[in-house]
Amino acid sequence: MDDGAVFDNGGFANGESSGSATATSLKDGAPGQDQASSLTVSAGQLRSIIERVENLEAEKKEVAEQIKEVFAEAKSNGFDVKTLRKIVAIRKKKPEERSEEEAMLDLYMSALGMLAE
Repeated sequence: MDDGAVFDNGGFANGESSGSATATSLKDGAPGQDQASSLTVSAGQLRSIIERVENLEAEKKEVAEQIKEVFAEAKSNGFDVKTLRKIVAIRKKKPEERSEEEAMLDLYMSALGMLAE
């Protein structure tokens, strides 16, 4: 969402912050007008949040790679990876959710004449 905010980083020419930044919205007019709003953001807190998200993304990538390795191992031992993935997905669901999905699948398959009767 771009509301035309202008950020003042504390006055340093190199973009370094003095520890907080002020955002002034230009959506309703020029800075300094009555309807302009200001918001102060702590640069340290913002940096901490961004770094935490980046670290979690890196961990997520590592876990995804480990899962890929487990499936590769399963495949080398003769297991069907597609079926294993389906079982994992099914086990994540609550029994009532699984039953509802199975009932809908049966209904649709029956309507298409795909079920042996």
